[in-house]
Amino acid sequence: MPYLLFVTLLWAVSFNLIGVYLAGAVDSYFAVLTRVLLAGLIFLPMTRWRGVAPGFIAGVTVVGMLQFGVTYLCLYLSFNVLTVAEVLLFTVLTPLHVALIDDVLNRRFNPWALLAAAVAVFGAGLIRYDDLSSDFLGGFLLLQLANFTFAAGQVGYKHLAARYQSQIPLHRRFGYFFIGALLVVLPAWLVLGDPERLPTTSTQWGVLFWMGVLATALGQFCWNKGATLVNAGTLAVMNNLSVPVGLIINFLVWGSETRFDLLLIGGSLILASLWISRNGQARHASAS
Repeated sequence: MPYLLFVTLLWAVSFNLIGVYLAGAVDSYFAVLTRVLLAGLIFLPMTRWRGVAPGFIAGVTVVGMLQFGVTYLCLYLSFNVLTVAEVLLFTVLTPLHVALIDDVLNRRFNPWALLAAAVAVFGAGLIRYDDLSSDFLGGFLLLQLANFTFAAGQVGYKHLAARYQSQIPLHRRFGYFFIGALLVVLPAWLVLGDPERLPTTSTQWGVLFWMGVLATALGQFCWNKGATLVNAGTLAVMNNLSVPVGLIINFLVWGSETRFDLLLIGGSLILASLWISRNGQARHASAS
């Protein structure tokens, strides 16, 4: 849980930085490519290849393609057609994807995990409900693809770490993640990127550095490591905790308008869903 809480705060700050300083100003493909390259420079030098199961290397590479490559391309592109409020609203469906994918991989149905995810989705949706733009459908579909690939990646990594246990620590078996991300992001930049929309200010470059080193390198590793230490229900819930945290930061730093009554109710529902997840896990284990 501490890993997930730390990354929740980190990503809540980062989400606001994207919306304020990068969205609409810096090419989305270049922004994601920069994040991958910076993170890769940190993790690849410490990555072990010998003594690591080929299945694990291949699996983590695919996780990187999904959880970062596809997810963040869709996320950044969605900012071009959606408001920040709409992006937050449409990402609240991620916990449902997490719970359902985990059940499929385990060939079971755990109603408690699904219930916890549904409560978290309702709480986050309540916080971020706002008037939707008339042309939001394309952005909605982009974010549902992002939700699915992000959920599939983190659940997949959780299962890979459990299946391929090793004496080699996880941080030395994580560089393949960024190779997978690069396999998606680099061709996207070369084919679809706009060289005329590169960063032009020190602030934009500084935000990209933050996103690459902290939000991507440190954030992605800590999130996936944290995913290996909790059950699927809790993991699903934590995907939405960044919504109230992000809103509080947005209000305190940038002074955006916030419905604190909805924030309090929605945040309480998200915290309640954590209890449902933990209680449900205990009951499910007892029944088994």
